[in-house]
Amino acid sequence: MIDLLAPGLDIVFCGTAKGHISARTGSFYANPSNRFYRTLHDAGLTPELVSPKDFRRLLDYGIGLTDLNQSESGMDKALTLSAFDIAAFEEKMRHFRPKLIAFTSLTGARIYFGDKKISCGLQQRTLDGIAIAALPSTSGANGHWTKDRHHWYQLPEMI
Repeated sequence: MIDLLAPGLDIVFCGTAKGHISARTGSFYANPSNRFYRTLHDAGLTPELVSPKDFRRLLDYGIGLTDLNQSESGMDKALTLSAFDIAAFEEKMRHFRPKLIAFTSLTGARIYFGDKKISCGLQQRTLDGIAIAALPSTSGANGHWTKDRHHWYQLPEMI
């Protein structure tokens, strides 16, 4: 699947890898149990609810999408650490220069930073001046969603 990127975006959401349904359908965050699009709307990042099949419309709202692992799909625990291409991700972000990079799971942020202690929220470290946030996963499999979801609603203030 191709990234959804353009120069000058407000925010690029970065996942770990596509889930099986997303890989099969060619859409990001396509599992019906995933709260991604609903959360974007509820947090005020999109004025309307976008569906997974219309994910390309996110560019109209200054939102881009990518993944650290572009070669595998599935749940995080089934992914191969060596398939995460941090250098390619950083090259894309330096090229497109979004205002904010937001990892859509703590796992993704922890892999990127190489730090298992990363917690949700705006990080002190940046990528060449690009702000970075770590968010709880919107996956239906995330049992901590209720406790940590407020970080998503803080995104408009970070941009």
